Amino acid sequence: MYERLSGAIVYRDHESVTVDIHGVGYHVYCANPFAYEINESATVNVFIYTHIIQDAIKLFGFKSREERVLFSRLLQVSGIGPKGALAVLAEGNSKVVIQAIEEENETMLTKFPGIGKKTARQMILDLKGKLDFVMDEEQLMATGPLFAKESDALDEAMDALRALGYGEREIKKAEKALQGNDLTADEYVRQALRLFVER
Repeated sequence: MYERLSGAIVYRDHESVTVDIHGVGYHVYCANPFAYEINESATVNVFIYTHIIQDAIKLFGFKSREERVLFSRLLQVSGIGPKGALAVLAEGNSKVVIQAIEEENETMLTKFPGIGKKTARQMILDLKGKLDFVMDEEQLMATGPLFAKESDALDEAMDALRALGYGEREIKKAEKALQGNDLTADEYVRQALRLFVER
């Protein structure tokens, strides 16, 4: 599983960019590809979400870890797939999306492409009060880098378990049991799988 790609943007179109790393080009779908400049001599960081379906593995890229986590949360809402989640993030401001959810502003949410009233309401029901991971700079400094690192790695591991087909009930139990450990995403996944076997 990829946490991030660090390389040069060598190509982009209306839905994706190509990140070149030592001569290997990674095709990455983005909410706003034109936020990245084509520059073969500059290295950029693209945070990655790996989406696995039966006949394909697709990489989705984000400018920040917070954007990536918001994307993964949106995918958990019934009626929202990767294309719809990217359309929401194309707004370019995660806090606008979160504020609309927290304030139950269905009118604002239905302005995003593909989001109707039913889906907007489902977003509010599923996500309200669960998106406090997007913090402003002062809050991030106060929390410290270790907390942010642990939260990101644990969130990524839980997303990987979802991609592997595990249910939310099992995942929530594993997440609760593993909180407070300073592990990488891969280590969290391995520990969770051990917990599943033991039970």
